[in-house]
Amino acid sequence: MREPAITRRQAIAGIVGGTLALWLGACGGGARPSASGSTLESIWGDPSGSGVLRVTGGIPLIDRTDLAPRAAPVAVLATLAHVSDAHVLDAESPARVPFLARLGPPFTSTFRPHETLTAHVLAGAVRAIGALAPDAVIQGGDLIDNAQANELTRSLTVLTGGAVDPGSGAPGYHGIQQAGNPDPFYYRPDLDAPRHPGLLEAATAPFRARGQATGHICPVLGDHDLLVQGIVAPTALTRQIAIGDRAVWELPSHLRVPVTAAASAVSPDGIARPAPVNSLIEQLAADAGVRVTADPDRREHDAAEAVGRLRVAAGGSSGGALLDYSLDLGEHVRLVVLDLVRRGGGSGGLVHAGQPQWLREQLATAGTRWVLVVSHQPLTSSAGGGALLRVLDRHPRVLAAIWGHTHRNRVVPRRSAGGGYWLISTCSLIDFPQQARALQVVATAGGGVALRTWMLDHVSKDGLGDVSRQLAYLDAHGGRPQGFAGGRLDANVILHRA
Repeated sequence: MREPAITRRQAIAGIVGGTLALWLGACGGGARPSASGSTLESIWGDPSGSGVLRVTGGIPLIDRTDLAPRAAPVAVLATLAHVSDAHVLDAESPARVPFLARLGPPFTSTFRPHETLTAHVLAGAVRAIGALAPDAVIQGGDLIDNAQANELTRSLTVLTGGAVDPGSGAPGYHGIQQAGNPDPFYYRPDLDAPRHPGLLEAATAPFRARGQATGHICPVLGDHDLLVQGIVAPTALTRQIAIGDRAVWELPSHLRVPVTAAASAVSPDGIARPAPVNSLIEQLAADAGVRVTADPDRREHDAAEAVGRLRVAAGGSSGGALLDYSLDLGEHVRLVVLDLVRRGGGSGGLVHAGQPQWLREQLATAGTRWVLVVSHQPLTSSAGGGALLRVLDRHPRVLAAIWGHTHRNRVVPRRSAGGGYWLISTCSLIDFPQQARALQVVATAGGGVALRTWMLDHVSKDGLGDVSRQLAYLDAHGGRPQGFAGGRLDANVILHRA
């Protein structure tokens, strides 16, 4: 049985030096965050290394000429936003396994100190995207965390607008972070540093979401959208646990972690194969646990239902088993979306039969449009992804392949016979820096094109999003030690293409 050298609660409290209250409105020395969330105008940083985020000046765009020389902009062809890995979750669900996080990798993402605030962070990202007024909003996958119908309902409502209920079961919060839980692993905002009394009640209280007022909503399917913990296809046992009245909060003494429980080489919150997790679930079924209020809305959906609901949100009414589709943004840009989720389980991407040929057809009919290809898992690490990359390599109008899943900002040039294109990864909303990405396709002098891209901070209306950002930064497993923000060339840049 593995035990961490320091509890998560101790790690958070140690970083803030025993501070009893950390209200972000007092931070920044008078500086104010950008109302639009644009990091071109302001950023949240920690210049003193104190562990407390403060607002500092923005980061300007810089040119990247890896694939072509710099050329003057002529006209904006399309503006998009990419928001990925929101992991909107039901923090009170008995289907969660938070105690596994104390075992360390690959289970660290099963508990986060800010996990009650995911719907509020997504709402803040929608506010920032609204200020951008894009032609399309790419919801890049892992919109939800644990394949539950109530998670999908609340996240889609945040995107489209309406009354959002972040809680489940009985009114109020009943879960591992409540003040009466003596387990030293879990951060309790009512008692532990940094203290935020009343945070759990505020986080689970209903609120009204404004929704995305402009632009097409373009969903991408992620592993967590279909799979339990992003790994296991729902079974009769997992469905029974999700809607039941028994939860496991403490690490069972009898639990034996399979030695094959290896982390995914790409995703920070996934395990490559489902078998070890199935074994853990079967062991947990015998644990007495604690009593919670059962809730039928926590039911786990199947793939067809989830894909159908996402397709409706995108404005479509029918389609196949895969969430593959394309969308033309005027006469100059085509968006192609690929579904790489493994229906049988496992967090890594999988190219399904027929997808390479379907991609060729989408490229062939794009005409003179520039093409952006979007998936959740990276093409570079997905099984069969090489076949898709070879299709893209040959086409002269491919501008970028975009994905999430890694929770990390990254921009890499890919040289090819067709003229080259950019591989772009966007960080998550669940882990620091909790940002979305703006993308602007721009025609340049001489018939070329450039892709302007910069990061967007979520914009908090009631302060809850700001608390989440700070806690995510302090989180030893998902925060600043991981470097998910990337380097200077992975965020606010202009990507030139001949």
